[in-house]
Amino acid sequence: MSTNMDLQIIKTNIDQFFLVIMGMCIIFMQCGFAFLEAGAVRSKNVTNILIKNVMDSFVSGIAYWILAMHLPMAMAGKHRNLLYTFAATAATIVSGAVAERCEFIAYFAYSFVITGFIYPVVTHWAWGSGWLVDGHDYGGDIGQIAYQDFAGSGVVHVLGGVCAFIGAALLGPRIGRFQKGSNVIGNLRGHSVPIAALGGFILFFGFLAFNGGSQLTISSEGDGAAVAVSVVNTIISASFAAFGSLIINRLHIFGNTWSLLVTINGALTGMVAACAGCNQMHPWSAAVLGLFAAMSYTLWSTVMKKLNIDDPLDAVAVHFGGGITGVVLIAFLDKDDGILFNWDRKSGLKLGWQFAGLAAIIGWSALFSLLVFGILKCFGVLRVSREIEDKGLDIPKHNEPAYPVEAYGHGHIEKLIQILETQPMVVTQGYTKMAYENESFTIENEYQDKGVHETPETSAAVRIRNGTPPNGHRTILTISNGTTPSTVDDTTKM
Repeated sequence: MSTNMDLQIIKTNIDQFFLVIMGMCIIFMQCGFAFLEAGAVRSKNVTNILIKNVMDSFVSGIAYWILAMHLPMAMAGKHRNLLYTFAATAATIVSGAVAERCEFIAYFAYSFVITGFIYPVVTHWAWGSGWLVDGHDYGGDIGQIAYQDFAGSGVVHVLGGVCAFIGAALLGPRIGRFQKGSNVIGNLRGHSVPIAALGGFILFFGFLAFNGGSQLTISSEGDGAAVAVSVVNTIISASFAAFGSLIINRLHIFGNTWSLLVTINGALTGMVAACAGCNQMHPWSAAVLGLFAAMSYTLWSTVMKKLNIDDPLDAVAVHFGGGITGVVLIAFLDKDDGILFNWDRKSGLKLGWQFAGLAAIIGWSALFSLLVFGILKCFGVLRVSREIEDKGLDIPKHNEPAYPVEAYGHGHIEKLIQILETQPMVVTQGYTKMAYENESFTIENEYQDKGVHETPETSAAVRIRNGTPPNGHRTILTISNGTTPSTVDDTTKM
């Protein structure tokens, strides 16, 4: 008796340790989201997007502990030990879609509601003791049929994608993104592809724990094989989705380029799609799923642009598009009772329950997202002012530019910095033009800032260094304080 009891204790501890380690890896995905989003926004908004990603884990912790942890229905079911980490992921999806123009107070509000209320109710439906997980007993040879979503293609990613869609739509596009009266789409590039790529690699790693860890136990017979199958299928789906997205984007109609960022997003879409049934697919089914995920990502990315909804991270295309693909296709690709393997009434009912689950998740998420974002918009606290958006959120909101000019120490701009410091103005980082806190100052010749760091000082100095004019002397800025114009001239040869 003692031996059996000791063995049971060991098994319980191993399972708990497995969940803790998987949860830690999933929390590390926040680092991946942070880098991916930071690289995809302009340098004037990097601090703002990073603090939101840092706070995602902690806002989720507070909201989940205060609300969801004290709701018995939210804590019931197999995923109770990983719900918090998944909740943080659902909230993070939204921050990418509303980046560069969302108020910080609004961020706290929608994150709290998503992680403390919207998400826990859906987890109860699908993973607790709710109607989606219970399904219906059809009797006879059919038996019990229920909604299937192993690691959250619908519960986490479709939910987050719907909230992101509603938030981005009500928030409106960034200034310069869409040109009114024409089909021109402004290409507001992120400031660092390497940083975004680093975030992508971290997310690739985290998704293996996200999907493999959803097995929840590792001590029972077959657990190891189930985890391994989940991880392998996740990798295969991501691989084919990445390659498919790369090829599709190479077509003239979609972009005609070999895009790194599109490839990263395609791979993530494949991993999102795999969440629904990575434990119940053959490897070749995962390959098929990945190809469909690539097409879904491209479709939803195009639809968002056609609707003039600005999503800097393509979060809706990745998570909503990938989530829908996974939830629907598992009804076809499930190796036990998928439509491709068993063309019968049971597999048809299975597909029906997948659609029912999708409808419920989309309807619930959309309803409360409209309520939250709508209230924030009515009270005027959803979006920052145009002036702050032009300048960037880092300095006005946080007084912590991600790339402060004084940190560079470039010799060729040190004198210029000293000159600027003696003037009655404060220079802030801008993307397309120089912006000043004092609007009485004007710039004689505005120019497109194409510098690496997007700072006006660097750009102006580089133009001198490149020999404009040939003798190395150039009037850098002509500033007017409302009375007599004054000229700042740098006579230093570069």
